[in-house]
Formats: sequence, structure tokens, C-alpha cells
Amino acid sequence: MKINWKATVITAATAVAVVAGAVIYVLVNQNNTRVAAEERGGGSIAVVRDDSHVLDDSGDDAITIVEFLDFECEACGAYYPIVEELRVKYEGQINYVVRYFPLPGHINSENSAVAAEAAARQGRFEEMYKRLFETQAQWGESQQSQAELFRSYATELGLDMAAYDEAVADPTTLERVRSDLDDGRALGVNRTPTFFVDGEPLVIERWNDLEQAITTRLDDTP
Repeated sequence: MKINWKATVITAATAVAVVAGAVIYVLVNQNNTRVAAEERGGGSIAVVRDDSHVLDDSGDDAITIVEFLDFECEACGAYYPIVEELRVKYEGQINYVVRYFPLPGHINSENSAVAAEAAARQGRFEEMYKRLFETQAQWGESQQSQAELFRSYATELGLDMAAYDEAVADPTTLERVRSDLDDGRALGVNRTPTFFVDGEPLVIERWNDLEQAITTRLDDTP
């Protein structure tokens, strides 16, 4: 990916996120974050939980990046190739963790997250994660459910379709998605993508802010 193209895409994505941010903030925060925290049992909310989806595990000494994302979010789709590039560039130096944050303004946010979680039950989360972002332009912003399209992705990935269908229909699958959403709200997440680097929220203002956060921590490592 050429850097000029990348800068253009990220600048556009950031603009989209900023413009939409106020609306998203109101929608997401209709449920008070204090209430969300109480529903999760009070106390501090973990940025990473035992059941969080870890794409890259480089060990306890590595930098841990957590992304709260919405598969239908255009800004998330624009950041996706940047994230993938950073995962390759800093392989062995970062842990990369993905958590769901389906936005209420998107018809297929939960459907796509449920599809990813159903794939995760067969150990195929990353393949579905990639497929959803790589095809986002085909189904994003649709006003109709795209659950059947997502099912076709599962078929193409060679998943056990009986198990996939069972997982999609299982209420605990949606509960798992919403548990990430609840944690995100309690952590102050109000838009996507939202990144945490070693437990601290990262404000994205420029296309290379995420990489800058990584290099700064690497420079500070003895």
C-alpha cells in the first residue's frame, strides 16, 4: 500500500468519524456508562477479557493493542488495511486484540458480529473478520438484514454449517457480542474504531497515530 493513498484514505475516514461522532456518541451513550458498569458487576472494567479475540499473541512483554470495532463502520473499514499492515510490520512485538462494538445506527452491525462470533466458535474468527471487512462495500449501509450473505461467507470458508447455524441461533452468541459492547461503554468508548494501547485509550487525529503509539512504546522499552 502506498503511503500517499493510505494517508488519503485515513484522512477521509477520520473526517467521516469526526462528522458522525456526535451522532454516534448520542446513540451509544443513551445507556449510561455507569449503569453498564453496574450491570457488569461494578468495579474496574477489563480492556481485555479471557474470551477476547486475540489475532496476534506476542507474549506478556509485547505491546497490547485493543480495537473496539463495528464491521459496518466505514472508518473501521478504512483503518482495516492500515491495521493489517501494522500487524505484519510489528509481528512479534505486538499483541492485537479485537472487541465488538456494534453501533445502533447500522442495520447489520450485530448481524456481522454474530457471524464473526459464530465463526470464532469453530476457531475461524480471523478468517471471518477479514472477509467482513474486505466485502464491506458490498453490504455496508444496507437497510435489510445481510445474515444470509454472511452465511454464504461461512460456507465459502468451509465452516461446519450446521454448527454455524446453531451458533447464530444461540442467544449466548449475541450475548457475547453485547458483553463487549457493554464493556466498551463502561470504558468510555463512544465511536469506532476506538483503540487502547497498553490499556490506555488512544485519540486518533492523524493517519499514523496508531503506529506512532507503537514506536513510542518500543523506543521506551529497555
